[in-house]
Amino acid sequence: MSSEADRPRLNRVLLKLSGEALAGEEKSGLNAPMVRFIAEQIARVAREGVQIAVVVGGGNFIRGDRLSKESGIDQAVADQMGMLATLINSLALQEAIEKQGVLTRVMSAVTVQAVCEPYVRRRAVRHLEKGRVVIVAAGTGNPFFTTDTAAVLRALEISADALVKATKVDGVYDKDPVKFGDALRYSKVTYDDAISHKLGVMDQTAFTMCEEHGLPIIVVSVFEEGSMLKAVMGENIGTWVGGEK
Repeated sequence: MSSEADRPRLNRVLLKLSGEALAGEEKSGLNAPMVRFIAEQIARVAREGVQIAVVVGGGNFIRGDRLSKESGIDQAVADQMGMLATLINSLALQEAIEKQGVLTRVMSAVTVQAVCEPYVRRRAVRHLEKGRVVIVAAGTGNPFFTTDTAAVLRALEISADALVKATKVDGVYDKDPVKFGDALRYSKVTYDDAISHKLGVMDQTAFTMCEEHGLPIIVVSVFEEGSMLKAVMGENIGTWVGGEK
């Protein structure tokens, strides 16, 4: 599961970020230095001519399933609140990326015309073709679906070459690297390997969609400078999950 074969340079990608990534060490809310750091990494990718769309979660403000269980709020409503949290993150990220000199558009699956565009697939593709970073907010626009699933859906809709998932660790491991010093990081795993070894790359619905449509996933560290750029340029970084590329 750890072939060192060369990877392709990617022309269009979808980047999946957790909301917690924007919180940095604070665990909740927005950490300005971390938002700026992530924006810098995205801008570097865009400047290389790679078309990049972004889906960011809202867990630094609200997790719908947890809020529902803890407060008794209907999960459909709690999930809608979570969608709005992703919009807050998306607007913050847009501002930070544009301060890097890269044009950015926020498009939302939930219509909020005063602050962003509605998500329309053809319009999103056109923005990408013009070199703009596209941040897609509000998940799928429907409750009971995670932002992992939303990321895969949008990646497939825009015909992305791969989904880059930026996480707290620098790839997929055979066990938790935080708890186990001898944890082994895989350079590459197949979809079947990820399922049989229960590697937990993403939630099952999202992962099944990737497998069915042959969408590769590249898992990299959100904290490692240059990791996103190296991944899209074909360098052997993080973990490639997918076929025989």
